[in-house]
Amino acid sequence: MRKFILKRLFYSIIIFFFVMLIIYALMRCLPTSYIESLARQRSMQPGSKSYEEWMAQLTSMYNMDKGILLGYFSWLKDFFRGNFGDSWYYTVPVVQKFHETIWLSFWMGLISMFFELVIAIPLGIVAATKQYSRTDYTISVLALAGISLPTFFFASLLKLFFSVKMGWFDLFGLVGRNYEQLSSWGQFLDKANHLVLPILTLVVISIGSLMRYTRTNMLEVLNADYIRTARAKGLDEKKVIYHHAFRNTLIPLVTIIGGSLPSLFSGALITETLFSIPGIGYTSYHAMVAGDIPFSMFYLAFLAILTLLGNLIADILYAVVDPRVRLS
Repeated sequence: MRKFILKRLFYSIIIFFFVMLIIYALMRCLPTSYIESLARQRSMQPGSKSYEEWMAQLTSMYNMDKGILLGYFSWLKDFFRGNFGDSWYYTVPVVQKFHETIWLSFWMGLISMFFELVIAIPLGIVAATKQYSRTDYTISVLALAGISLPTFFFASLLKLFFSVKMGWFDLFGLVGRNYEQLSSWGQFLDKANHLVLPILTLVVISIGSLMRYTRTNMLEVLNADYIRTARAKGLDEKKVIYHHAFRNTLIPLVTIIGGSLPSLFSGALITETLFSIPGIGYTSYHAMVAGDIPFSMFYLAFLAILTLLGNLIADILYAVVDPRVRLS
């Protein structure tokens, strides 16, 4: 186990190096830049220097006068030293802004993932055990609808019906107008009320693929020879399905769940932007639009590390859910 983990960590470091090199090169080639916007803004002030002079000064100040390779190695050295710099757009340390926004997205992602697993996996199992029945067709239609619905379209429908027509929820934001006048419990309920529609959006658009994935793998297992043998021995159908079949369906599900680790922290960029929820997705979107390289690089590096760890955890969990799998 130790040898396997160390080997995978070594490969992960190499992958991380090249992934971040590509991301850094893309960030340097963005069509928009905070430095250009700031230089243009300062050059328009009365008696100020020209745009070219401001560009030269700001480029040197932010170490952007180096080439992509030299700039990347400089960023990499600071990153491993824990020096993440200040956000150009938010004018605060990168870690501070990240810490202010990440936990809201984390709780949104955790709650939506909980409901996704609770809803999608049982429905996928039911659809597989009742193949070609009305129940199977109904669940399949719902799954395909969830997969096909664009996030912005479904979120707009929810806002139109529940906010505009019914008036149950606010259209935008995390808190209401009278938030400061509420008690602590009232403030909690106010925030929870504003998160209902974003979480509902995340759940609906994500359960379809997991539902179909569970159904497909469950059908494959139910048609296996050892399942027929178990039924021929007279075992209870529930024991056949939930003890023998479902345990073997867990292996591909572990891949999905392990790969979902980054989604807990990555934030729902489209959903958070549509509902103006100040999570990490919303924050990183505005940072990237403004060409905020320090914050964007830290955020993307964080996601890359989480993705690599998620894959490693999934590989280790294979041996936990199925004793036939050996890490060696």
